[in-house]
Amino acid sequence: MIKPDKELKRTIGLFGLSSNIINVIIGSGIFVLPAIVAVGMGASGVLAYLFCGILIALIMLCFAEVGSKITSSGGLYTYIETAFGDYAGFLSGNLYLATVLSADAAVSNALVNILAATFPALESQMVRVLFLFIVFFGLAFINILGVKQGVGLIKFLVIAKILPLLLLIVLGLPKISMVHISIEVLPSFEQLGATSLILFFAFIGGETGLNVSGEVKNPNKNIPKSIFLGIISVLIIYILIQLVAQGVLGDALADQKVPLAETARDVFGNTGFMILTAGAGVSMFGYMSGSILNMPRVLYALSRDRVIPVKAFGYVHSKFKTPHLAILTYAGAGFMIAALGSFETLAVIATGGMLLQYLGVVLAVIKLRYTQKTQPGEFKIPGGLTVPLLSLGTIVYFLSNLSKKELLVTALSIVALSFIYWFFIRKLKK
Repeated sequence: MIKPDKELKRTIGLFGLSSNIINVIIGSGIFVLPAIVAVGMGASGVLAYLFCGILIALIMLCFAEVGSKITSSGGLYTYIETAFGDYAGFLSGNLYLATVLSADAAVSNALVNILAATFPALESQMVRVLFLFIVFFGLAFINILGVKQGVGLIKFLVIAKILPLLLLIVLGLPKISMVHISIEVLPSFEQLGATSLILFFAFIGGETGLNVSGEVKNPNKNIPKSIFLGIISVLIIYILIQLVAQGVLGDALADQKVPLAETARDVFGNTGFMILTAGAGVSMFGYMSGSILNMPRVLYALSRDRVIPVKAFGYVHSKFKTPHLAILTYAGAGFMIAALGSFETLAVIATGGMLLQYLGVVLAVIKLRYTQKTQPGEFKIPGGLTVPLLSLGTIVYFLSNLSKKELLVTALSIVALSFIYWFFIRKLKK
C-alpha cells in the first residue's frame, strides 16, 4: 500500500520539474542520432521525429493523468503499485532500477571516453575508477544536502546542455540548403517503423523525472503541465537539430560518427566542433545528475511501502529531509556497475523492461478510471479511452519488434524477480 510522503518537502516548482524531465530525455543520444536517422530515411527523417513525438505524447498523456491522481514519490513504480498491488510494484520497481542503472553505467563510461580525448590520464584504469567514484558520490552528496540543491544543479545543467544546441540551431538555420531537406519520395511504412524503433528511445526518460512527485508543489497541476512543457520542448529541439544537420551536411550526414559536432564545424569552424563536443559531455553529466536525483526516490518508495523489507532505504535525513541512505545506496550500485564495465545484459533488459513499465502505467490509467473517482483539480485525458488504447497499441507494436534475445532476457528477469518475491520477500514481510 502506498504511504504518504510526510517527511519530504514539497519545494519543486513548474520550472524545476520541467527542467528535470527535459534533462533526463535529452541525454547523449541526440548527439549521434541525426546520422542514424539519415541512414534510414535521408531528408524525410524529420517525419520519424514527428511520428515518435506523437507516440510518446500519447503515452505521456497517460503519465499526466495518473501522475495528477497519485502524487507520492516513486514515479511509475508508485502508479503501478497503486493500481495492481505489491507484486506488480515489486516487479516494476526492480526492473526500473535495473533499467536505469544500466543506462547510468553506459553514460558514465561514455563521459569518461569523451574526457579521455582531452585528458589522457583518464585512460588509466585506476584514474578512471577514481573519476567514476567522484562523479557518483559527488552527485550523491549534492542530492543529500537537499532536493533544492539537486534540482538547482539540474536547472543549470539543462541550460548548459541546451545552449550549444540552440546556438547550432540559430547559426545553422540560415546555412541550410533546401536541396538537402527536400523530400522527393515519401518513406515506406517499413522505413518509418524501423527508424522509429531506434529513435523512439531518444524520447523516453521523462517518466524518471516524475520520481520526485512527493516533493513537487501543487502536484495535481504542476505534474501534467511539466510533462507537456517537457515533451513539446524536446520535440521542437529534436526536429530543428535534425533539419540543421541534414540541411547543412546533406548526404554526408549519414557517414558521421559525431554528426552534431561535424555540423557545428561546418557552420562556425573548429570552435563549433569543440563547443558541441563539450556540450555532449555536459549532456551526459546532466543525465547522471538527473538519475541520482530521481532514481533513489524509487528505492525510497519501495522501502516506504514495504515492497522490499529494508527499512533503512525509507529513512529521511532529519536535517536535509532527503532519503540519504537510498541516495548513497543507489550511487554505490551505479558506481560498482560502471567501474566493472559489464552492463551488457542489463542494457538488454532495459529495452523490454522500460516498455513493460509503460504498459503497466497505461493499464493503471484504465483501471483507476473505474476504481477511483476523479477529484477536483486532477487532470483527465479527454476522449474517453481513446488515448490509453492508442498508447497500448503503440507499446505492443514496439514490444513485438524486440529481438528474441531481448524478449528472452526480459522474460527470464521477470521469472527471477517473481521467484524472489513469492519465496522470500512475502515471507520476510509477514
